[in-house]
Amino acid sequence: MENQKFLLKLNLLKINKDKELGFIQKITWIRKFINKNRLSAFLFTSPSNIFYLSRFRSSNAFIIITPKNQYFLTDARYFEKAKKELKNWEVVLIKNGVFSFLKKFIKELKIKVLGFEKDDITCEFKERLRIKGVKFKGFSEVLKDLRIIKEKEEIKILKEGIKKTDKIYKDVIEILGNFISDKKQDLTELKLRGLLVSKIFEIGGTGESFPTIIASGKNSAIPHWQSSDSKIKKNAPLLIDMGIIWKGYCTDFTRTLYIGKPSSEFKKIYEIVKTAWYKGFEKVRRGIPVNEIDKTIREYFKTKELDKFFIHSTGHGIGIDIHEPPKIYYQNIRSKKRKTQIEIIEDGMVFTIEPGLYFPDKFGIRIENIVFVENGRGEVYSEVDIELKIIE
Repeated sequence: MENQKFLLKLNLLKINKDKELGFIQKITWIRKFINKNRLSAFLFTSPSNIFYLSRFRSSNAFIIITPKNQYFLTDARYFEKAKKELKNWEVVLIKNGVFSFLKKFIKELKIKVLGFEKDDITCEFKERLRIKGVKFKGFSEVLKDLRIIKEKEEIKILKEGIKKTDKIYKDVIEILGNFISDKKQDLTELKLRGLLVSKIFEIGGTGESFPTIIASGKNSAIPHWQSSDSKIKKNAPLLIDMGIIWKGYCTDFTRTLYIGKPSSEFKKIYEIVKTAWYKGFEKVRRGIPVNEIDKTIREYFKTKELDKFFIHSTGHGIGIDIHEPPKIYYQNIRSKKRKTQIEIIEDGMVFTIEPGLYFPDKFGIRIENIVFVENGRGEVYSEVDIELKIIE
């Protein structure tokens, strides 16, 4: 028993040490960015970036980082909790109006050139934060290079989230089995979504990472169908695209199953989508341009004369946000003037692969898994296979 307590203590010390190291690396990187761009400080307003830097959730928070200090600003609803948890930060209480307080605080810091996230703030925010004597310099995707490579703690959380997502999906399959066996029972897309959401909270998740898509029958031919009061049909496909928020991180998972006996055409198309998924997955190798995944899948669909029915990108990075870099999409860049950065696959990247084919007024099929790049190759941690699931 004593040994177990000692090992647990050692593990907690290691976790805290890793967190501390991660924090130092992030702050050091930002200070180098400040210095490189000749800024006095940087203002973070994006909730995702604020959570990434602090691991603290607040609906009203700002971060200001200077060459010497890091400030976490929040209101009275969160102040005491933040002061207790954020040991590496100078926690500042926002008093009175947000804009008047920010202006005063920035002036007191004697900031001359303030960097800000121009891809996050509104025109109104920028207008209201005008300060005489302070120059504002905007940047997009400031933390992209940091966030695209996940830390050990982030990877651990994402893998936990995938296990929880698997559990919910299996529960949903059981619900659908009961629905089939009860010939008198009706089940709508929205009702099934509601049951799924309740399962998220039962397992300790904090919500959906996006509005769950439950698409029955021909509704499955619309990639981002909004779950409706349509009845889930028997002898029809059912597309389930779902994700949960687990410890602040998102999951994303899609399966297309069939309720009843599928036609030979449906089974044939399903096998093509499944093969496309594997072909894309095989391209996940360190050093390969990430858009090769999408290109490979499109070229395969083209050999089947089905490429025009693939109408979205193959995938996206995932983490604190449901959509993060890298985007898994291939483009022929003909114009030399157009600067498009093509990401190269690296260890620590986490993204989805989700090919699909959609036939209007008939059906759609999509298969999606989260892929982790580890030791130079892709790894999948969902235990739900991608074979066609038939519920009869």
